[in-house]
Amino acid sequence: MEKILKELEHTQRQTTTRRFFLQQSIGHLGAMALGGMMMGCDVFKGEKNQNETLSQLRHFAPKAKRVIFMHMSGAPSQLELFENKPLLKDLDGLDCPKSFLEGKRFAFIVGTPKMLGPYANFEQYGQTGSWVSHHMPYFQQVVDEVTFLRAMHTDEFNHAPAQLFMHTGSPRTGRPSFGSWVTYGLGSDNENLPGFIVLASGDAIPSAGKSIWGSGFLPSQFQGVQCRSEGDPVLYIGDPKGMPRDLKKAAIKTISELNRVQHQEIGDPEIMARIEQYELAFRMQTTVPEAMDITKEPDYMHQLYGTTPGQNSYANNCLLARRLAERGVRFIQLYHADWDTHGSNQNEALEIGFVNRCRETDQATTALLLDLKQRGMLDDTLLVWGGEFGRTPMAENRGGKKAPFKGRDHHKDAFTMWVAGGGVKKGFSFGETDEIGYYGVKDQVHVHDLQATILHQLGFDHEKLTYPFQGRNFRLTDVHGKIVNEILA
Repeated sequence: MEKILKELEHTQRQTTTRRFFLQQSIGHLGAMALGGMMMGCDVFKGEKNQNETLSQLRHFAPKAKRVIFMHMSGAPSQLELFENKPLLKDLDGLDCPKSFLEGKRFAFIVGTPKMLGPYANFEQYGQTGSWVSHHMPYFQQVVDEVTFLRAMHTDEFNHAPAQLFMHTGSPRTGRPSFGSWVTYGLGSDNENLPGFIVLASGDAIPSAGKSIWGSGFLPSQFQGVQCRSEGDPVLYIGDPKGMPRDLKKAAIKTISELNRVQHQEIGDPEIMARIEQYELAFRMQTTVPEAMDITKEPDYMHQLYGTTPGQNSYANNCLLARRLAERGVRFIQLYHADWDTHGSNQNEALEIGFVNRCRETDQATTALLLDLKQRGMLDDTLLVWGGEFGRTPMAENRGGKKAPFKGRDHHKDAFTMWVAGGGVKKGFSFGETDEIGYYGVKDQVHVHDLQATILHQLGFDHEKLTYPFQGRNFRLTDVHGKIVNEILA
C-alpha cells in the first residue's frame, strides 16, 4: 500500500509540471484520433465488451473464425517436398547456367555453383494426384484436403527480414504482426484467454525474434502471448507463496483504479490496454493451465499426434493448437525452427537436418488437420503451412567452395505453401514453376496476396482494416495485395 501511495503522490507531482502539460496534450490528441477511428467504425458505443464491439470491424460474413499458422522457420526446401522436377535430377552436378545468376543476389552463393538434383523420391497421391515426396509419408494421406500455392514469391531473401515480411507485412521491425491485426479486428471468443497465442517448438526463436508476434503501434493488448508446452505454460502463471487469490484480486483492482485515474489525467489509450492486460493475466491463471494440459487427452489422441506430455515439442504444440482453437483463440501461431537447409553443417544438411525436421513435423501436422476435420472444425478454421521463402535449384557454395553436405541457398522467387479449411478449395493446386523450380511461370502469389486472402476469409477487406499512426493509416498489406479468388471455395 505504501508503494501505491508513493506512485499516486508521484503522479500528482507530475501533473503540475510543464513536461506533463505537453505529455497531456499529446495524449489527448492520440485519444481523439482513437476515438474518431472508433466512431468511424460504429463501435465502442455504450458498455459493450471488447469482443462484441471489435467483431463489428468485420466488413462481410466470414468463412473462417480462426487461423492456425504453422511457420517452418528457416524455409523448407520445396524441391524436396512438393515440387517434382525430373529435369533437375538430370542436371545434378552440372555448372549452373550464367543466365540464372546474372543480376541476382544470393545469401551465400558465390561464383558458379553446381546444379543440385532433388534429395527425395516423389509419387502422386490422392484423387488429385498431388506430388509429395517420401519425406512426408503422413501428409500424403491428406493432400485432397489442401490447396497448394506452388508459385509463392516474396521480396526478401534473408531470414529475419523475410519472416518479418511474412508476419507483419514489412521487412523492418515496428509493424503489428498478423495475429495482432486479427485480434484487433475480432477480439477473442473467450474473454479469459488471449486472442493471439504463440507456440514455439524447443528453445529456438525465429531469426526475426519475438517482434514477429508483437503488436507494433497497435495497443499492446493485441500482442501475441507466448505459451509453453513444457513446465508452466506462461511464466509466473502461479500465485507467489503467501499471496492468496482474494488479495491478488484486490491488488489488481487497486492498480486498475490508479491506472484509470492516470488515464483521466493523461488520456493515453495505452493505459487502458495496460488495465486490460492486468485483468486478463489474472483470469488466465485459472484458464490457461486447464487449456494447456494435454494429459487430459485420451491415449488414442496422443498416438494420433505422436505427443509426449511434458515435452516442448511441435507435436505437443499441434495438439495444444486444437485445444486453444476449441476455446475461442482467434490466431494461433506455431513456429518450428531449423529448416535452414544449407550444406555447411549436419544440422542443416538435406540428408540429415532436413530429414529430421520432416520427421518432427509430418505426423503432427497431418493429425491436426484430421482432428479438426473429424470435430467439424476444419470448415471454419483456416490452416496455413509454410516458410518465409524457398530454396534454390543450385547447390550452395559458401565462399565459392563446394559445401561438405547437400544444401540449397535462400530463394525468394519461388516456393510452396499450402492452406486448408476455412473456405478454401480442397485438393487444388494453384500456380506453377518452371522445369527446375526457379521461377513462377503461372499464377504467382505474393506474400501480400496471401495476407489479403487470409484476412478476406476472416471477413475483412484488407484495404479497410487500418490503424492511424504517425499521420497516415497503416494496414497489414501496406499498399499492395490482392485476394487470390481462384483458391476460394
